[in-house]
Amino acid sequence: MAKLYYGLNQSLDGYVDHQNFAPGPKLFRHYCDEVGGLAGSVYGRRMYEVMRYWDEDHPEWDAAKRDFADAWRRQPKWVVSRSLKSVGPNATLVEGDLEAAIRGLKARLVGDIQVAGPELAQSLTELGLIDEYRLYFNPVVVGGGKPFFAGPRPPLRLVANDVIGEDTVRLTYVPA
Repeated sequence: MAKLYYGLNQSLDGYVDHQNFAPGPKLFRHYCDEVGGLAGSVYGRRMYEVMRYWDEDHPEWDAAKRDFADAWRRQPKWVVSRSLKSVGPNATLVEGDLEAAIRGLKARLVGDIQVAGPELAQSLTELGLIDEYRLYFNPVVVGGGKPFFAGPRPPLRLVANDVIGEDTVRLTYVPA
């Protein structure tokens, strides 16, 4: 059975705005390795549209960005959306019963499945489907944007903490 986790880069004040800060080289390498080892990812529409950037090569990319793009392209993706009519390569559109679809993925896959997007994570939290939360705190304060938790913070229990890269702290929680 697969484990469903929600994890994103965030500021010290709890926002997940990818345009205000980016991971350093060591944290980016961590993400490359993590994405390469996933059983798949579940995206909300908005986060999927942001991540589609990795579908096409860009001449200015360095080796690390090419590695990430290769891993992201190989990974199975499920996109939860009521408005999209189609999705890109190696992606499946999830339009119907969200709970049944995610329970089905967890039952048939082995390994980790990442949830990407605060609103989708909130819905899956309310359904009791997220097994782990990985909060990557970066040493920046952005003062606003999209919060990591789209709704009330669920009751959590800390199970791990570690430093990743130059200055990022990852806190790992499970539902309490």
